[in-house]
Amino acid sequence: MTDTTDLPRIISITSRDRVDRRLFPDGFFDLYEVLSYRNAAQILAASCPDEFRELTETLMRFRIAPDDIIAGGGNKSRIARGVEDLFHPLGWRETRVTADLLINRITYTDPSKRGRAAPRQIEHYKIDAFVDGHKIDFVKNRVAFDMEWNSKDQTFDRDLYALRSFYDCNIIAAGVLLTRSAELVPAFNELQSRSPTEMSKGKFGASTTWMGKLTYRIEAGRGGGCPILALGFRPALIDAFAAWKDAHPVIRNTPALDVTETEDDETES
Repeated sequence: MTDTTDLPRIISITSRDRVDRRLFPDGFFDLYEVLSYRNAAQILAASCPDEFRELTETLMRFRIAPDDIIAGGGNKSRIARGVEDLFHPLGWRETRVTADLLINRITYTDPSKRGRAAPRQIEHYKIDAFVDGHKIDFVKNRVAFDMEWNSKDQTFDRDLYALRSFYDCNIIAAGVLLTRSAELVPAFNELQSRSPTEMSKGKFGASTTWMGKLTYRIEAGRGGGCPILALGFRPALIDAFAAWKDAHPVIRNTPALDVTETEDDETES
């Protein structure tokens, strides 16, 4: 039997930090789950106060209609278009960064010479598209903001790579990713059982974009050193949901989505 008494104690570390609720508008945490990584909330509030205030106050005005969830999204859901309608007039624009890498190889040709005057040979190399990031939905000044409502969860890898590219190129101070909180699962089950038109099978399934599918990727370092503020839609954003349920009795028994299916199970991805 191995003696473990002399093994060093393992200390778990995380990039998630404590969120200062005072940085956000009153009521924000009722509408959104908020997780801050690498001090993203503090950095945004201190470095980009105008953009951060505009982003959070604009999100406070956003609401989701039950029929918007039920409707098929096609290339772009009503919910995504609703977010665009709020942010585009404020100057938040879809943005992409690309860059070539220029390399200078300097060879000193005379070992007996030193200093700036030493003879040298310089060769130039270039790697095309060394940075070729995907697009980010909304960028304003030094803040990048992306939303994933109902995509395959691997989309988060693309988003994190894009934020990482923007950050490594010193274009943004931090990134914001908005997706669904697992707290929406009971509401989705209600919608599936009451909807006049049956929702497609697999809609909002375990392999789509939920907060749990995002957070383990951030914890694994897939966003590099970029500070990331992760926001999750909460049920309070569904507009007049109680009235909608009163008007739509249960009409079908459907397999309920389990909240545990939305958690951070990387093996499934």
